[in-house]
Parts: sequence; structure tokens; C-alpha cells
Amino acid sequence: MTEVFHKQKTIRLMFQDEAGFGRINKPKYCWCQKGIRPAVPCHHIREYRYVYGAVEPLTGESCFWIMPYCNTDCMNFFLNSLSEQYPEDIILLCCDGAAWHKAAALHCPENIQLFFIPPYTPEMNPIEQIWKEIRKIGFRNEVFATLDKVMDRLCETIRNLLPSTIHSITARSWIISFFNCR
Repeated sequence: MTEVFHKQKTIRLMFQDEAGFGRINKPKYCWCQKGIRPAVPCHHIREYRYVYGAVEPLTGESCFWIMPYCNTDCMNFFLNSLSEQYPEDIILLCCDGAAWHKAAALHCPENIQLFFIPPYTPEMNPIEQIWKEIRKIGFRNEVFATLDKVMDRLCETIRNLLPSTIHSITARSWIISFFNCR
């Protein structure tokens, strides 16, 4: 008698979003000596790149790609990359309602199933807090001479995001309780 063993696939609940990073900055509060008004540089040069990201709150695992645009072609590239990163897993990917997430030309790999948060509810997508963290630790009160320097800082900041940090920021109680009740 021959026994056939099937590898059980891991189901990953991941949250996806895009965020723009560029040469426009917003001055933030900062510390300085009492009686001295801090000088914070600011400029408004409209050059951007977009980070596509997906995070798994339970483990803190993630996938990030810097892209030139927010469109269907870039989303297709991101989905294929995410699928290749976790080829043996089934990924339930929560997205917002951006047009390129629902476009007819979107090709979702077999191991990824998209579902969507309700419109105008970014607070339901925990990756939004990752963008805030990246801005806080990598882009506070600084101007960049070129878009390449923005991208260098963005890559460095993303590389320094530990899974434990991602987990601590994104592991909301309603997500954890969903997996604990299974």
C-alpha cells in the first residue's frame, strides 16, 4: 500500500497598499533648545516614486517594491513578485478600492485571492501605519537633492523594518482573534 502525503498549504492573511514618497516634504515637530526657534527645510518639487507593500500582521513578514507609477501594470508586477515570494502558500490579500486593484487587465496569480475593505476606511488597513512609520523614521524634516536620494533612503528604511516591528504595528486584536478562533 502506498501512502500519498500532500503538503498542507499555509494560508497567509496579508494587507496591501501603495504610498507615494518624493521630494515634497511636510515639516514636523522637533526638539530644540529652549528659546530657539528651529529652522526646518521645506521644498515642493513634484517628483515621486510609489512603494507597493504587503504585510502579514501575524508574523511581520512583508514584501515591498518601489515602482514608478500607481497603475495596473505595476500592480501586476507586484502581485507576481508576491506570489513568487510565497509560491507554496495561499495568500488572502486585503486591498483598498483603487482602480488598478479592480481593473480588467489585472492578472492575479493562482495562489493570491484579493478581497477589499469598504470604501473610505483606510483605518481598516494596518499597512497604513507602516507608511507612517517609514515617514517618521526615514523622512522627518529633511529635503533631498534628487529623487535617487529619496529612493536610496526609502530602500534603507524599508530594509531596516524588522518583522517584529511590522508585527507590533499591524497585529490588531481583531486580526489576531480571527486566526485564534479557527
